[in-house]
Amino acid sequence: MIVEGKVSGITKFGAFVDLEGGKTGMVHISEVAPTFVNDIKDFLTEGQTVKVKILSIGDDGKISLSIKKAQPPQNNGHNRQNRSASAPSRPRSTGYEWQPPKSTEPSSFEDMLSKFKQTSDEKISNLKRANESRRGASRRGNFTKNN
Repeated sequence: MIVEGKVSGITKFGAFVDLEGGKTGMVHISEVAPTFVNDIKDFLTEGQTVKVKILSIGDDGKISLSIKKAQPPQNNGHNRQNRSASAPSRPRSTGYEWQPPKSTEPSSFEDMLSKFKQTSDEKISNLKRANESRRGASRRGNFTKNN
């Protein structure tokens, strides 16, 4: 059954939705969108009205909900053949996203591994420099000894 509710709380693992009749259900983070959700706040805000599908009501009265299953079938992400054409637009999450190689020539595994190692070394080097600048000169041993 699909009903409307209002998001009343957001946690790192899901969102609580107030339903009709004073009931509250929970949408697990995996049921928020048809894509991977790293931060639920990229998709939901408190007070937002959402359509949810009631998945189950436990013996203890807990109500499990799904936002992605309340969407029409063409937008739920299960149709992989037409996914790129029918995928709903969504906010981009922060972080890294895989990009295909820019060259049209296929790269060998060794080339890809070498490039990965190079970028990884660069990132580690940048992190070390940033950490050293935060620590200050006295921790690096750049102080003079009084004799």
